[in-house]
Amino acid sequence: MKNEPVVAVVCGGTSAEREISLSSGLAVADAFGSLFEVERIELSEESVPVQLNKKRHVVFSTLHGTFGEDGAFQSLLEVEGIEYAGCDVRSSQLTFDKVKTKSVLSDVGIPVADQIAFHRHSPPDPGEAIEKLGPAVVLKPVKQGSSIGLGFANSVEELESLLSDLKFDDWMLERMIVGKELSVGVLEGKATEIVEIRPRSGQYDFASKYTKGFTEFVVPAPLSAELECEIKEIVERTFEACGCRDYARVDLMFSQSNHPFVLEVNTLPGMKETSLLPMSAAAAGINFKALLKKL
Repeated sequence: MKNEPVVAVVCGGTSAEREISLSSGLAVADAFGSLFEVERIELSEESVPVQLNKKRHVVFSTLHGTFGEDGAFQSLLEVEGIEYAGCDVRSSQLTFDKVKTKSVLSDVGIPVADQIAFHRHSPPDPGEAIEKLGPAVVLKPVKQGSSIGLGFANSVEELESLLSDLKFDDWMLERMIVGKELSVGVLEGKATEIVEIRPRSGQYDFASKYTKGFTEFVVPAPLSAELECEIKEIVERTFEACGCRDYARVDLMFSQSNHPFVLEVNTLPGMKETSLLPMSAAAAGINFKALLKKL
């Protein structure tokens, strides 16, 4: 045991997802405590914590959003020679950008929804956007997580309202896929069980994600064996195409016409016991502590 590294669970950070990260960090540090020597480090600035020692620590990050999932923290760890679990700099940078991720996936034949990418100072004409993408669209920041900034429009008037109040620089409008929302964990390149997300409001926004009772989760998702295999294959190809390592979570929509579309890849997903990746792994027979030990 004396030769084993100390697991440094780094959480908090400077992004809009700080509170979510702190919750994940507490859950992970608590679970790791019975397996390894653990130190929980709360980050409040964009730098490597001074207490990290490359000869002593291995980092398990639960940082979300900017300076967490975008490769910046990972890059600094590599400069310092500190080992860490999870995706590397390149894959983190790629997957944090939804537009670039979808471009990479489309190039290798993985289905993604049609989109329009734009800067907040030059938004698309609402009428032209609806004509191109269809009568219902989803507005997303290109580089945010946890459904921050997510919006839905079912008419030109609703889209005009959304486009009038843009807080981030880079955005995308995406054709709304009507059907089942799915999430699948990936461990070392292999998909775990498929989770179906059923928000009671019909929209899996920030409130539906983080308010108890607002969403029902069904796992394993009620799909035929053939469709299950198809979706897991797409998820594993997505993980590989994005150059991910160790673990990630892939979110999809499964249309009413039985076609899957990849929405995004999350390289540092929520890690409370009730979060989607642990939920997906548990249904595959991997409980929370076993999951963390594997990671």
